[in-house]
Amino acid sequence: MIAPNPKADLVRYLQEARDALVWKLDGLSEYDIRRPLTPTGTNLLGLVKHVASVELGYFGDTFGRPFFDGQPPSWWYTEESEPNSDMWATSHESRDQIVGLYRQAWDHSNSTIATLPLDANGHVPWWPEERREVTLHHIVVRVISDTQRHAGHADIVRELIDGSVGYLQGKDDLPPGDQAWWQDYRSRLKRVAREADG
Repeated sequence: MIAPNPKADLVRYLQEARDALVWKLDGLSEYDIRRPLTPTGTNLLGLVKHVASVELGYFGDTFGRPFFDGQPPSWWYTEESEPNSDMWATSHESRDQIVGLYRQAWDHSNSTIATLPLDANGHVPWWPEERREVTLHHIVVRVISDTQRHAGHADIVRELIDGSVGYLQGKDDLPPGDQAWWQDYRSRLKRVAREADG
C-alpha cells in the first residue's frame, strides 16, 4: 500500500502548473511573449510575472517569510504601484529576469511548504479582515488553482500566437487531426452555434 503524502501531492500539482506556464514561452520572440492578445492586455510574460508575485506574497508575507530583503520592486503590490504592473513586463525586464524570479519563487514557496505543517496559521494582509486568517493548506490549494487558471490563459494566448497547443511539451491531450480536420471541426462548431442561436 502506498502511504498518503498530502504535501507531495500538492507540490506535484503546483509544479505541473508552473512548468506548463513557463513552457508556453519557449521558442517565442520577445515581442510575442509580451504582446497583449486580449482587450485587457493578457500576455504570456505578464502571466509569469503575476504568478511569481502571487507565490511570493502567499508563501512569503502570509507566513512571516518575506522574500524581499528591504524594498520590494516597484511593481510589487503597494499603494504607490501602478495598477496591473505585475501583469506585464517593461522593456527593461528581461525574460530571463522574470522566469528567474519565478523559479526563485518556487524555491521559496517549496521551502515554506516543506518547513511548515499544512495546518500552520498564516495571515493574508491584503484580504478583508474577516477572512485574513488562513492555513498553509488553504493557501497551497488557492495557489494551485490560480496557477492552473493562468496556465489556461497561457494555453489560449499561445494558440493565438502560433497555433501551438498542449498541456506540457509532447502532451497535447487533443484528438489526432490535421489542419483540414481542425478547420472542419471549427466550421461545424460555428454551424451548431448559429443553429442554437436560432
